[in-house]
Amino acid sequence: MRYTFFVILIALLTGCAAPKYNYAPAAIAISEPPINSVNTSQIGDVLLRQGKYKEHDAIYIKSETKAGWAYTIFPGYYLKDGEDESSEYYRPGSGDEAGRVVKAGIADNWQSIMAKKDKPVLCIVTVFNVAACGDESDFERQKKPVVSQDSFQQTLIYSGKVGNKINVSYREMSGNFARPAFNNNVEYDLSDSKTIGYKGAQIEVLEATNQHIKYKVLRNFNAAAQ
Repeated sequence: MRYTFFVILIALLTGCAAPKYNYAPAAIAISEPPINSVNTSQIGDVLLRQGKYKEHDAIYIKSETKAGWAYTIFPGYYLKDGEDESSEYYRPGSGDEAGRVVKAGIADNWQSIMAKKDKPVLCIVTVFNVAACGDESDFERQKKPVVSQDSFQQTLIYSGKVGNKINVSYREMSGNFARPAFNNNVEYDLSDSKTIGYKGAQIEVLEATNQHIKYKVLRNFNAAAQ
């Protein structure tokens, strides 16, 4: 009974908030370089790239921020989960630039980071839907590419020239993982043809040395089954 009263009292002193989970990141298709473009690449560079990834709304917090007395929000990226009329709701991203939240030992666990729409203020929303807010924070809204389970990428990579033959590597990535069974290294004899192709992709080799290749993009990869 006392604990319930304490939670109600804290809610009255801070604020109530219920996180929203109504956001879906945009799926972005990539196909580069453009068809008919002429490009120069060095050994190890990607010649062609095709695939898809998710572009996620995010905030980047530039400096350590206090939310109430019990929560510290550290610099880094936080990905959007949803929004309502007055606020947006975020969670820490992943990777080296991900943000994190640390709470005091006696504080309630937290479930979301709330960013006000009308002013640069960040709050922590606890598991009891209590919002603990801080002063104005230094953060900015951004779009962040995110690799997801259904992300997919195909690439051709220039691997050099021996005599009149060039070597090209094919690589596939699904999600965060390479697909070794679908990787391959291919040799092409330019005395047979200046046009080379793999899995539907085609380029015209205009110049090739053991340091670089100059080429024209004729086609990118065929759409691959995911």
